[in-house]
Amino acid sequence: MGKIIAIANQKGGVGKTTTSVNLAASLGVLEQKILLIDSDPQANASSGLGIDIDTVRNGTYQLLEHTVSAKDAIVKTNSPNVDIIPAHIDLVAIEIELVDKDEREYMLKKALKEIKDDYDYILIDCAPSLGLITLNSLVAADAVIIPIQCEYFALEGLGKLLNTIKGVQKIHNKELDIEGLLLTMYDSRLRLSNQVVEEVKKHFENMVFKTIIQRNVRLSEAPSYGESIIKYDATSRGAENYINLAHEILKKNT
Repeated sequence: MGKIIAIANQKGGVGKTTTSVNLAASLGVLEQKILLIDSDPQANASSGLGIDIDTVRNGTYQLLEHTVSAKDAIVKTNSPNVDIIPAHIDLVAIEIELVDKDEREYMLKKALKEIKDDYDYILIDCAPSLGLITLNSLVAADAVIIPIQCEYFALEGLGKLLNTIKGVQKIHNKELDIEGLLLTMYDSRLRLSNQVVEEVKKHFENMVFKTIIQRNVRLSEAPSYGESIIKYDATSRGAENYINLAHEILKKNT
């Protein structure tokens, strides 16, 4: 039975897509069968795994519209054991188009039913908003990973996201769990980074992953080559961090 994990935070630039792509690649390398769903209209997760987004015919938009089945929207990536349902800028329109549909929050959940058992993990890269696409992702998910950058406004907006998750748990998806809070963009030389780590751990204790994703030049270079950090530079600190995170998630779910 596959586990669906949404990677969500309405703040932009916290490392959601970096985490989605590299966690998918890391779990793939650890011989897990992975599907990554790009539910961000910017489609960075798709291009980050070597998909030419201009050629996407069937993707998340069509999936949410229910005009194609999940099986028909799946594309193989250049990463071992990783498939993707890519996104395209047309996904922007789905928020408006779903507004008057019945059970509009359940479109993704229904679409994924037929393939859930084909994968060990299905990861959803969410858009930086708390709109209808993100809501669909949270309703479809079993758990959510929340990336938090080790910077000044780290905890700003986190309360709002946790309230949204509570609301989803209450109304749409009682089973939704928080897989963990993931500290990203950590720089050990900065006092601020260390303060954020302490503060997050103090507030959220066991909810925080032990693995911390450090700032890493190779990590920011990899997407421009359409590759995960594992493919781009498997010896880098970024690759090591994400492999550790994958191990931590596997251990938690055994």
